[in-house]
Amino acid sequence: MAARAGVAPMTVSYSFNRPGRVAEATRNRVLEAAAELGYRPDSTARALRSGRSRQLGVVVGEHLSYLFDDPQAAQFLAGIADVCVSEDLGMVLIPTRGDARDVDRVLSAAVDGYVLWTTVADDPVLDAIASSGRPAAIQGGPGHPGLAVVGPDDREAAAAVATAAVPAGATPVVISFPVDRRRTSGVLRGRDLPPDLLDPRAVPFPVTGARLAGYRDALTAAGHDWDDVPVAVVERNQRDRGESAATELLETVTGSGPVVALAMSDELALGARRAVTRTRRAVTLTGWDGSREAATAGVWSVAASLREQGGACARAALSGEPAGQVPWSVVAPEGLP
Repeated sequence: MAARAGVAPMTVSYSFNRPGRVAEATRNRVLEAAAELGYRPDSTARALRSGRSRQLGVVVGEHLSYLFDDPQAAQFLAGIADVCVSEDLGMVLIPTRGDARDVDRVLSAAVDGYVLWTTVADDPVLDAIASSGRPAAIQGGPGHPGLAVVGPDDREAAAAVATAAVPAGATPVVISFPVDRRRTSGVLRGRDLPPDLLDPRAVPFPVTGARLAGYRDALTAAGHDWDDVPVAVVERNQRDRGESAATELLETVTGSGPVVALAMSDELALGARRAVTRTRRAVTLTGWDGSREAATAGVWSVAASLREQGGACARAALSGEPAGQVPWSVVAPEGLP
């Protein structure tokens, strides 16, 4: 090819690998010669030489379809994609299933760094990635040496939205993400939950623990007994789960007074709204994600852009630099002052 283009072999290499070091006219001759000869660089060989794959791994402990079915997960993925596009990178989706093969599946991926969706504190993948020598960031936690954590202060935000939304005299109920890997669904009482909800050994999912703790803070400050608060634990962040949970929770509430249902996502809150419409009870709903649909449906929410969090995770995973908390705000339903 060098002879065909009339250049030195090193110029051919630079044309593909370091184009900034070659004059544009010279590089065009090399590319034309390559096209005539049907030549394309071997990406595997290039990665071996450079030690970089130009790929970013995204590790998710969910079915891959969840990333596209759940609107907020899709936003998170879009934020990662924004950075990959700007940095001319590919993106590799790596599912984990909670089995012994997870570590090999993750470490065998040809990637330069990792972004992890929130997982549990005892996930062996965390140790494996931290010891891999490749930079990594995780959305929401858990905190782990060698991994940058990106996310809002979930406890503070949960307390703020509960404080803003709970009407005087209302009976509170909570619709929660999984508390641990064994109890995936059912109704608990506050007294059945670990006393220290922020202890990762008590609630392995850090986002769940932090938001429960925030709700507990706000309800306790308002004079409610946390031990008596019913908490519906759902297996997945889906509207039908929110609807079922709300139906079950409303059956536990005696009297005809107002109720406030503190849900951990807009998807769960919007599902709960279906159950609420079948009753004559006054129910205030809270969610999380600050979606327009939730606001127009009368749901209080927390806005903490998952697209921004995805981008922040990707940048931290590429740079190896610490990340940090992202801003959040309480979003009132449309029509409220």
